[in-house]
Amino acid sequence: MDVVPVIDLMGGQVVHARRGERGAYQPIRSPLVEGARPQAVAEALLALAPFRRLYVADLDAIRGTGGHDAVIAEIADAHPELEIWVDRGETDPAALGRRARGGPGVSVIGSESFKDGQALRSACRASGGVLSLDHDANGPIGPADSHDDSSFWPHRVIVMTLARVGADAGPDISRLQDVMGRAGDRRVYAAGGVRGAADLMALSALRVAGALVASALHDGRLSPEALAEALRGEP
Repeated sequence: MDVVPVIDLMGGQVVHARRGERGAYQPIRSPLVEGARPQAVAEALLALAPFRRLYVADLDAIRGTGGHDAVIAEIADAHPELEIWVDRGETDPAALGRRARGGPGVSVIGSESFKDGQALRSACRASGGVLSLDHDANGPIGPADSHDDSSFWPHRVIVMTLARVGADAGPDISRLQDVMGRAGDRRVYAAGGVRGAADLMALSALRVAGALVASALHDGRLSPEALAEALRGEP
C-alpha cells in the first residue's frame, strides 16, 4: 500500500498536529531534523523511503491568515518526481481550476471547508484533485451529502479523522469500512492514527490504498525497512 508523509505548515514552520486542535499546534521537534523549517523537514522525511507523494496541510491558508505557496513550490522544484497533495482550504472553482493547470501541487478538497454540497461538487470537478472527507470527534464535518453520496467522489478519497491525528489511537477502522463499502473502484486513503507497521497491515487487509502518516515517521515506529516493504510495487 501507499504511505504518504504529512507536513502541517503554520507561520512558516512545520507544526505538530494533534487531534485537530490547530490553535494549540507548536513547531515540530523531531529526531530526524534540527528545527522546523519546512524544506528541511520535508527532506528528512523523504530520505526515509522512496515515497511517491507528500501531503501538505497549509494551515495558514485554511484559516485565511496567509499561505505557503512559495515553500511548496520550492519543495516541488527539488523533487520533480514527487506528487504533492495540498490542502489550502480553497473553495473557489475558478481558483482551483487555475491550480489544476499551474500548481503548485494537487489540490485537496476538504469537506470541512464547505457548507453547501453543490459548492463542494463544483470544487471537486474544477480541481481534478483529491477529496478529503473530514471528521472530528463528533462525526462528519461539512455537507452531509458529501459524505453520504458517493456518486460524485473523485478517483482518490481521503478519510480524515482529525480526532486521531497525533493521538496514538489507531486508524478509524469502522469509518474506513463504511467508506470502502461505498467507494467502488476509488482509491481510499486513511488519515489519522497510524502508529506503526501493524496498523499499515490492518489497513492493507481492508484494501485501503494508502495511509497519511506523520508521528510514526518522526519517532521511528515506522522503520525504513517497514516503509520499503509497504511501498513495494505501489503505483
